[in-house]
Amino acid sequence: MSSIMSDSRVWLITGTSVGISQVLVKEAIAAGERVAAITRTASSVSKLSAAYPSNKLLVVEHDVGNPAHSAQVLFDKVHAHFGRIDSISEEDARRQFDVNFWGAVRISREAVKYFRENKIPAGRIINVSTVGGFVGNPTLAFHSASMFALEGFSEALHRELLPEWNIKVILIQIGGVRTEWVKSNMADHPLPPAYDAPGSPANRMRHFVKSNPPTGDAIKPAQVITISWVADPPLRLPLGADSQWLVLNKLNEITKDVDKWSALTLSSVADDADPHLFKKLYSDA
Repeated sequence: MSSIMSDSRVWLITGTSVGISQVLVKEAIAAGERVAAITRTASSVSKLSAAYPSNKLLVVEHDVGNPAHSAQVLFDKVHAHFGRIDSISEEDARRQFDVNFWGAVRISREAVKYFRENKIPAGRIINVSTVGGFVGNPTLAFHSASMFALEGFSEALHRELLPEWNIKVILIQIGGVRTEWVKSNMADHPLPPAYDAPGSPANRMRHFVKSNPPTGDAIKPAQVITISWVADPPLRLPLGADSQWLVLNKLNEITKDVDKWSALTLSSVADDADPHLFKKLYSDA
């Protein structure tokens, strides 16, 4: 860890106009790092621009949800300013798949190329998902779908990377955080009549979200930047007591179902196939 932390690194952080990403900018700079803050409009981060010198903070106007905006051009701008890029975090829930998934895909792929071709030591891609990317909830189907997609992509990307590149992908499965998400940033559309019964799952979910303050602090999650300094970080990191419980509870539910229906599952195996093939392959890995 000491060799990784010995130099000031450059972070490229998206969605910095609001919420956790903006806090992450401040935490990274406070930790001695340098930050390229990505936003659709520079005026939305004017307070950040006024608070930090250009050798610590670069604001770049770039719409990660727009495929016409080249991720390579974005990286070129940041490289030209700081001379390097070291870590990436994807955090923006405003436009579902365009930003949560496709934006993250474009940035992640360009990051791998950049790290590999420039021989960046200990490159880190930190994709900020939510526990909703592991556990689906009523009224949040498309948000969860975009995050499930991000988790699947990130896991596959993680498995594709050659060990000698020393590029690590980290998924942050963040739980409820006390930001503006439940207030001004949540689109609260009327429920269709069939889903609008007082005791329906959709109404119970909405009531729970609006009646129970999130348990996650608005600033503390940004401290997760320390995971980027670890030589062998986890692929997934649940963040928050709610996220940890929901992940463990779902794993328990999956295990129960797999055990209960094991006979039916294995009944589909071909007569000449070894039902333990994958167990043997992963045991040897």
